[in-house]
Amino acid sequence: MANAPAYAVVAPRPDCDRFSISDLCTEFDVTARTLRFYEDEGLIAPERRGTQRHYSHRDRARLAWILRGKRVGFSLGEIREMIDLYDVGDGRRTQRQVAIDHSRARIALLERQKHDLDAAILELTEFVGVLEAGRAQDHEG
Repeated sequence: MANAPAYAVVAPRPDCDRFSISDLCTEFDVTARTLRFYEDEGLIAPERRGTQRHYSHRDRARLAWILRGKRVGFSLGEIREMIDLYDVGDGRRTQRQVAIDHSRARIALLERQKHDLDAAILELTEFVGVLEAGRAQDHEG
């Protein structure tokens, strides 16, 4: 899942009613500690039966949103806002719009960072050229 595109849709799993912690760890390539962290943060809420956790299809879908959001750089607060809007009851229109707004803002930030990185690479490349030319002069003299 780590290399999956951000827009990847999580395939439905009608074959399962509930998922174990190991099921989700394997499917999403995360650790049990990661799942417990998201549970502690209130992002997923598995049913507890003794010491066992049973995750619903809702938890699985929320986990996919969380991991997708983290992969593209959203904060946990932004992810929480987006996934909590699922239950607004407007056919997910608000959720989509907020996700679009956050995504556009993230794209703009990444574009600025890319520009800054490209400028830094160019400056360093030119600097290395100056240094190498100076080194070549040292060897000639």
